[in-house]
Amino acid sequence: MTDDANRQLRLAIYALLIAVSVGTIIGRIGQMRADHGKHPFMSANDRSRWTTIRSLVDHGTFAIDDVIADRRWDSIDKVYHVGADGKRHYYSSKPPLLAVLLAGEYWVVKSVMGLSLGSYPFYVARIMLVITNVGLLLVMFASLVSLVERYGRSDWGKIFVIASAAFATFLTTFAITLNNHLIAAVAAMLAIDFALRIWIDGRRESWLFFGAGLMAAFAAANDLPAFSLFGILGLALLIQSPSKTLLAGVPGALIIAAASFGTTYWAHGSWKPPYAHRSDGPAIAQLDAQAAGDAASELNDAKVPTAVRSAFAEQGITLSETPELQVRAADDRWVLDDPVVDRRWALQKVDDGIEIRSWDRWYDYADTYWREGVKKGVDLGEQSRLTYAFHMLLGHHGVFSLTPIWILSVIGGVMLLRSEDRHWRDVAILVATLTIVCILFYTFRPLKDRNYGGVCSGFRWLFWLIPLWLVMLQPAADWCAQRRWMRWTATILLAISAASAAYPALNPWSHPWIYRYLQYLGWL
Repeated sequence: MTDDANRQLRLAIYALLIAVSVGTIIGRIGQMRADHGKHPFMSANDRSRWTTIRSLVDHGTFAIDDVIADRRWDSIDKVYHVGADGKRHYYSSKPPLLAVLLAGEYWVVKSVMGLSLGSYPFYVARIMLVITNVGLLLVMFASLVSLVERYGRSDWGKIFVIASAAFATFLTTFAITLNNHLIAAVAAMLAIDFALRIWIDGRRESWLFFGAGLMAAFAAANDLPAFSLFGILGLALLIQSPSKTLLAGVPGALIIAAASFGTTYWAHGSWKPPYAHRSDGPAIAQLDAQAAGDAASELNDAKVPTAVRSAFAEQGITLSETPELQVRAADDRWVLDDPVVDRRWALQKVDDGIEIRSWDRWYDYADTYWREGVKKGVDLGEQSRLTYAFHMLLGHHGVFSLTPIWILSVIGGVMLLRSEDRHWRDVAILVATLTIVCILFYTFRPLKDRNYGGVCSGFRWLFWLIPLWLVMLQPAADWCAQRRWMRWTATILLAISAASAAYPALNPWSHPWIYRYLQYLGWL
């Protein structure tokens, strides 16, 4: 068979694998029956994003109060703060850039088809998920096909990589729900594709640098750990061609930076994202030692002392007759909430005095889930960092235990590190560095953040790395192609990975099969 005929056959097999994968995803989207069929949203995570999309188009605001008045739309992933109108509102805690982009899509669907999320949530959500998630997956598959055709060395190895992408990763699992991880992964796929054309193929067209900068920044905007890709890839391209990186790559990145920071300010009136608002704001007044001593006892009795009212009055703030006072004895502080003024403040013991501070704890509100003593289950965090790292890699949320095809990616990376091609060695170092940095980053997070991504079918915070691991998979797949026993071994690893990805097929926001089995055994 000629090389051209071989290529045509491979492309036909790629198309068949991708068609089956996409057809399965579309079928699963059509079967959505979350929350007993009341709405098509599967978790607090995706529901938080949908509330912003609906609120922007249907109500013209980022505030989601009117949407979550229907409790079926409510989510624990929200914050509470003063809006542009001077009043306090609820907002999604998710970065707003993605919601703004999808609000544009929803506006088109609503305008053309006359369907709203409020009246027809199932129809609209399904339409948008097919357009967005399936469309993006097709872009990723197309990029990966181009990549394996350029760099693969065997027919079997090329087909194996495409089959792995189509069936054996959690990106297809998460294609039935609105999430940032799939979008970040597709952006990372395009960024590495553009970079390899520059790095390996020696091309120097400006559009490749622009695309690499744009996509690496977009990956970071959707998944914060992907900022490591943006930084390291940017440095690598700067070494390759300083002028093209600065003149084409940097402008691409600046577009995303402006959009990300701009939409955050537009939504929240702050350049900082919601997760950065977890502590008290600046002090606006202070009671000296004598006044503080007298005031403390009254504050502990949930009364607002005259000295405190006077301190507020000096700042031009007149408290109502019946403000609410919460005593936080464990932290030597009090929370003053005045529903009439529609403001909240923190009163904190400092040395012998008391500081009155503006409120900047956006996750701390009346019915918040994120306060200590309220969180439960996996959200409490893993006490041991060693245990956390184990379960992240080899345990109940393990990258290698759930999807063992990545063992071959490790082998492929080692093969590239030992190759004579300096450029491929550099690529392997880049992927290994990014992976290790992210693993260490999450391992050494505070206790509250060591929660495996909440109720989730895999360790989702590493999903954006999947395209890079697929690149590392290619040389190992080519190596397996030369040995019958290795082909069988690789196929078994693919089958186990595909089973793990298929297990939560109708709701990715559920625990992995290993986690559930350990629960059944009573080990968790």
